[in-house]
Amino acid sequence: MTSGGPLPTTSRAWRLPQVNGHQALKLVEDKVPQLESDQVLVKIYAVALNFHDLHIALGTLRTPPIPNVIPLCDMSGQIIALGSTVKGLKLGDRVSASRVWDHIHGDFKAHMLPTISGNRCDGMLTEYKVLPVHALVAIPDHLTYEEGACLPCSGVTAWTCLHGPRPVKGGDYVLVQGTGGVAVFAIQFAAACGANVIVVSSSDAKLEVAKSLGAHHLINYNKTQNWDEEVKRITCGEGVDHIIEIGGPGTLSRSVKSISFGGYIHAVGFVNETGGEHIDITRAAMAMAFTVRGIFVGSVAAFRDMNRLVSSRKLKPVVDKVFRFEEAIDAYDYLASQKHIGKVVIKVF
Repeated sequence: MTSGGPLPTTSRAWRLPQVNGHQALKLVEDKVPQLESDQVLVKIYAVALNFHDLHIALGTLRTPPIPNVIPLCDMSGQIIALGSTVKGLKLGDRVSASRVWDHIHGDFKAHMLPTISGNRCDGMLTEYKVLPVHALVAIPDHLTYEEGACLPCSGVTAWTCLHGPRPVKGGDYVLVQGTGGVAVFAIQFAAACGANVIVVSSSDAKLEVAKSLGAHHLINYNKTQNWDEEVKRITCGEGVDHIIEIGGPGTLSRSVKSISFGGYIHAVGFVNETGGEHIDITRAAMAMAFTVRGIFVGSVAAFRDMNRLVSSRKLKPVVDKVFRFEEAIDAYDYLASQKHIGKVVIKVF
């Protein structure tokens, strides 16, 4: 093992002893495990929250968390110790980790489930973390730790949406729902690729932020409830090539009405689970030859590909608010309020 000096033996961490909501989180002190040869010890400087973290705390996801889990999958930190066989990394490197540690490349497979960080294995809401070297990705140099912590889930998810079987290209129309973590990254990535970006959100203030990030067309769904009709008008009746579908059951029917022939609806979230009209998705898909594509984050390889664009364009994640480590429950509360634009972050050190 290689280290730069004495290493910590304990780490403060937030654990979830019961899955009845994030108010059950408890701050505890854990022992730092010994490094295996292919692992590194990371001092975590910042973590970021995602909407699914609320559902993990409630136990309402299809894959429930392990007992007494340390939540959260998004982090950034610095390597302070290396296992004996670790290559390609050094002490002091600034790193993040894939949400699914064993999803190295290609499609997600069932055998990777036990390595879903913050759910099927202990996550990142802790001061120090032992991680497998194959899950680590360098943080772009121009980003702070708080910004770097936003990349693993929201960033990679948005990237996977737009760089799948039909990669986004210049001139495409991309419809993005909302201004949360995945949405903000999708706006930035689509605009950077030369696409025409349409954003649907609940307030003019949020839409102005979307415009500053590269959105070309703005729709306030509180003022334009039949927003699918406006999307068709903007696209001269053709519909959009890609939809970042974040609402779920409450918005899917309008997404189907907004998609082009052969387009892709990338199913990312279910923020709005009520209010949508029933739609026969089978008949609609056959009639329009579109694809509804479920997205489960992305691989380590996708993370690295994304970072090349982030670095070359000097893109910066939008950090709405930063909480102290001791304020973790407050950070969850703020995320649940859905007042944020972009990411909610917790500063650990």
